[in-house]
Amino acid sequence: VQLQASGGGVVQAGDSLRLSCAASTRVASSTTMGWFRQAPGKEREFVAAFKWNPYYANSVKGRFTISRDNAKNTVYLQMNSLEPEDTAVYYCAAGTGIIMSQIREDTAYNYWGRGTLVTVSS
Repeated sequence: VQLQASGGGVVQAGDSLRLSCAASTRVASSTTMGWFRQAPGKEREFVAAFKWNPYYANSVKGRFTISRDNAKNTVYLQMNSLEPEDTAVYYCAAGTGIIMSQIREDTAYNYWGRGTLVTVSS
């Protein structure tokens, strides 16, 4: 499975962006789709994931919404009320056989996209 993330850009604090991640092949509904991000000088961190339900990092809960369109093999990340601290390269990922205790661990995901840069200015 190849994943292609898009939708990044440069915005101001308080603005919104929607990221998309399209899979090259059909993705089973049981496959976990996730978003991670890596800010300059920091480790990659979990942002959100969707299997049967959405899961969020505390830092984005209430501001970001993950959704998926299985018919289009696409997962989205709607990001509202963006903050400078959200500046990072955002990666989408897909994983099979992920259990709930692993959903926030990047090592659990089998497939990764190349990332899209989000820059939020203050």
